[in-house]
Amino acid sequence: MTLLHLSFYSAFTLSSLGLAFHRTHLISALLCLESMMLSMFIALSMWPIQTQTTSPMMLPILMLTFSACEAGTGLALLVASTRTHGSDHLHNFNLLQC
Repeated sequence: MTLLHLSFYSAFTLSSLGLAFHRTHLISALLCLESMMLSMFIALSMWPIQTQTTSPMMLPILMLTFSACEAGTGLALLVASTRTHGSDHLHNFNLLQC
């Protein structure tokens, strides 16, 4: 395992652990999701270089597009939940109430 692989795996693992264990604010959960997407984008961008493929890959661009859509949706949910509930604490969101 090269140093490049180790850095991508550790970045993805740390962000998923942050998402799993640090559940106090919605903005921290969104930042962990974005760091997961960023590490996957960098890994997919470096994959053709490591395999020495000359053809361009469209998968990193598609991943970046979905990441931008996910960020926009997450920020819209953050703004809407902050306006309705008054804060972005995740323990305030009760899905059983109407």
